Amino acid sequence: MTRRILFTYLSVAVAVLLALGIPLGTVYAHHERDGFAADVERDAVVLAEQAEADIATGDTAHLAEHTTAFSLASDAQVLIVGLDRGVLAATGTGLTGDDPAISAALTGQHEIGYRPLPGNDTELYVAVPARIGTDVLGAILITYPSTAVDAAATRFWLTLAAGSALILLLVTVAGLALTRWITRPVRRLEDAAEVIGHGGDLPTAGIGPPELRRLAVRLSETSHRLHRLITGQRDFASTVSHQLRSPLTALRLRLENLEPAVADTARPDLDAAITEVDRLTRMVHGLLALAHLEHQAADREPVDLDTLIDERIDNWSAYASEQDVTLVRSPSALGTAWAVPEAIEQIVDNLLANALRVAPRQTVIAVGATVPPEEGAIVELHVVDQGPGLSDEDRARAFDRFWRMAGSADDGSGLGLTIVRQLARISGGEAELRAAPAGGIDATVRLRRATHPRPTTP
Repeated sequence: MTRRILFTYLSVAVAVLLALGIPLGTVYAHHERDGFAADVERDAVVLAEQAEADIATGDTAHLAEHTTAFSLASDAQVLIVGLDRGVLAATGTGLTGDDPAISAALTGQHEIGYRPLPGNDTELYVAVPARIGTDVLGAILITYPSTAVDAAATRFWLTLAAGSALILLLVTVAGLALTRWITRPVRRLEDAAEVIGHGGDLPTAGIGPPELRRLAVRLSETSHRLHRLITGQRDFASTVSHQLRSPLTALRLRLENLEPAVADTARPDLDAAITEVDRLTRMVHGLLALAHLEHQAADREPVDLDTLIDERIDNWSAYASEQDVTLVRSPSALGTAWAVPEAIEQIVDNLLANALRVAPRQTVIAVGATVPPEEGAIVELHVVDQGPGLSDEDRARAFDRFWRMAGSADDGSGLGLTIVRQLARISGGEAELRAAPAGGIDATVRLRRATHPRPTTP
């Protein structure tokens, strides 16, 4: 916001300077040209009055003195001709009696203007008649290179540019101070709003103008309402999940106690009922864990992925052996990543549980099978199974709550992958399912390396 205000302020200042400076410089340049031409015309008339008598008598020596003195004093070229266009006196070699300006002057007119020279240069020329009374005796032609005029205009442009730069510098300093003053209440509001994230009250004293103080009050009231709603929702989920555990446990015990009294023909139904109770129990535990995760905002810490994966493989090896499945560890080192404490353990446990549930016997589950992608700031954790896999549509829906593949005999709760994604997100990462190259699923969790800045809380 500070940069935007300062940029807008400077843009307006630059636009004003350009709108005023360019017309001013252009008008000044034209004024200098017109003023210089008028001065040269006056000098030419004076020189013509001085030379009239000498032209009439044909005193070329005296005329040469006049032209030489004038040329040395003004750095101009001078040509004096008689009525027959014969050259009576001249400085330089570029002027002749055939000049079109001489023709106009011999008719009694004043000829003034700018004309091009070889190359890109131009010159100012002034031609006036020399006469006694109404009788024209000859003509005076004075020329100046336009650089003599342009030099003054260039100096003015440079002065104008330097002044504009100085003004712009002063405007920048003043604008920066003004911008900081304008945005100070917003920064205070930003700092005060951070208090909301820690459950505190939003201070309104010294927050700035009345509009921002009213905004701070509204934010504080809204934060309290949201806090009450979220707390109520979390407490409700926790209470319901906790209260359901005991009845479900009692129901399972009662069903187990019925086993001796149940006929063999009804035993499959009893086993199915016990299985559903177990699934419902896992679902309750999953809901309780998910309710806790959705309101968790713990700080992230560096986690040693290699040590953690080794520990989880050791813990799951015995169960994997019972399923006739082998757990292997990628030889590549993964290093450390930013994560919420204990989040990676739960992620790996959930992914291994899912993989073992679908992995056929005598297959391999690889953990950490591939090392980071091309992005150096990201590390990828993989759990790759050799199961039946999922379609693209099913992989996209697998993270939905309570989702289970149609026709699947899986007795899971449908919350494991939801918990994995939530744990990955509160750790500043993301989870996804990919198709494994050899079939099955490549469950991937992307995290930020601990050698790079800590990811911000989403």
